[in-house]
Amino acid sequence: MSHVLDDLVALLSLEAIEENLFRGVSQDLGFRQLFGGQVLGQSLSAASQTVEETRSVHSLHGYFLRPGDAGLPVVYQVDRVRDGGSFTTRRVTAIQKGQPIFTCSASFQQHEEGFQHQIAMPDVPGPENLKSETELARAVADRLPERMRERAVSDKPIEIRAVRTEDPFGPEIAEPARYIWFRADGALPDIPAIHKYILAYASDFNLLTTSLLPHGVSVWQKFMQVASLDHALWFHGDLRADEWLLYAMDSPWANSGRGFSRGSIFSRDGRLVASVVQEGLIRLREDWK
Repeated sequence: MSHVLDDLVALLSLEAIEENLFRGVSQDLGFRQLFGGQVLGQSLSAASQTVEETRSVHSLHGYFLRPGDAGLPVVYQVDRVRDGGSFTTRRVTAIQKGQPIFTCSASFQQHEEGFQHQIAMPDVPGPENLKSETELARAVADRLPERMRERAVSDKPIEIRAVRTEDPFGPEIAEPARYIWFRADGALPDIPAIHKYILAYASDFNLLTTSLLPHGVSVWQKFMQVASLDHALWFHGDLRADEWLLYAMDSPWANSGRGFSRGSIFSRDGRLVASVVQEGLIRLREDWK
C-alpha cells in the first residue's frame, strides 16, 4: 500500500478506549469542515468491532447533526441495540467537544441464501483512458482556493476517474447524472470489513453535488453552501475496494434548499455491490460577498 492508503486504513481502524467506546483521528481534506465520508467509515468500523465476524453489515442509515472539526479526534459510542437470531443492530454516535456530530444505525446479517436479481450495470467507458481527479486538479492548481490546493494536487488514497469531466469554475447546465470510477490506490488486506469501510468512506465523494448539475453551479463557487444532511448505504455482498468500482449517480429531485441524490456501485464484472442515497443542503450563501 502507498503511505496515503496506509494512513486511510489506520484512520478507519480506530482505537478502543473502553467497552463500546472508540476514538478515531481526523483528516483535513481542506474543506470548511470534517469530511462526511470519514465519519461514515469510522462509524461503520466502530459498529463492526462489536459484532461477530460471521455477520456482515448490510445497511447503514445516518444523520449529520453538526459540522465536525477536522483538527480534533472523534469519539464513537456504540449502543448494542439487538443481537437476534439472524440480524444484529448497532447504534453509533460520533462525538466532538461533548456534542454529537453524527448518529447512525447499522444492521448486520448472518449469511443466508435467497432469491437473487439486480439491475444491469450502465454501459460506459472503462477507467483506463480517463484522467484522475488529481491529474485534473494539478492542471488548474493556480485557480484552486489556497486552503484546498495542497490537498487537491497531492496523492490520494482513493483514485477517482470521472467518465465526463466538468469545469468546476464555469459549470454548465447538465443532466443530473454522473458516472465515476474509483478504487483504493494500492492493494488492501484480504479482510472484507476493511473493504466496506473504504467503500463507506468513498461513497460520500461526488454524490450530493450531482444534484447541482441541472442548475449550472458548483461546490467550488463561493456563493454555494453544500453540506450532507443524511446518508444511507446498503451493501449487497462482499467487494474489493482496491479494484475498480463504478459509481452510477443521479439526482431525481431538489427543492427547499435540499438536493436528493442516489447511487449504485458496481464491480468491474457487473455485480451490484452497494446502493447509496443522500440528501443535503444546496443553498446560496447569504454572506458570500
